Amino acid sequence: MTESAPGVETWKAHTTAFDRVRSVAVSASGPRTAAEIAADAAVAENTARDHLERLVEMNVVLRGERGGTTTYAPDPLHARAGSIRELLDTHDHDGLIELKAELQERTAEWAAEYEVDSPRELRERAADAEDAATTRRMRADANDWELVAHRLGLVEEAIRNYTTYSRSGRASA
Repeated sequence: MTESAPGVETWKAHTTAFDRVRSVAVSASGPRTAAEIAADAAVAENTARDHLERLVEMNVVLRGERGGTTTYAPDPLHARAGSIRELLDTHDHDGLIELKAELQERTAEWAAEYEVDSPRELRERAADAEDAATTRRMRADANDWELVAHRLGLVEEAIRNYTTYSRSGRASA
């Protein structure tokens, strides 16, 4: 973010530099340099680097390298654990089972509608669609299907480990 971007001063006034660096780093779609993260977090590059190293130690981001430059990317394991925690904090065991059923129904609807078994097959079918609108709709549904499949995996893990992971499950166990 640049100093002239709307909201930067408010963001800076209401969050710490560490929180801004963490926010930018964990929301990155791929590896980014400390300079890139610093610019978006409205901090000095050295400040970003210090905070990023702390985030590496905390297993929140991973350190890598691109062309001799150190990069930082969200740790997918940390992100997965955070998603499962959110599910457990917002659903009880029965709610997770109901959510699983809803996600399974949606997947079955796409499979039946397109007569395919996976998002990959749907993308292949989209390549042969007769018009642009159908191609776009099929690609969007394939993307949504992948997201639902990912979420379903998280929900299933939360269900399997409910007693171990859940705050209420541990308290009553």
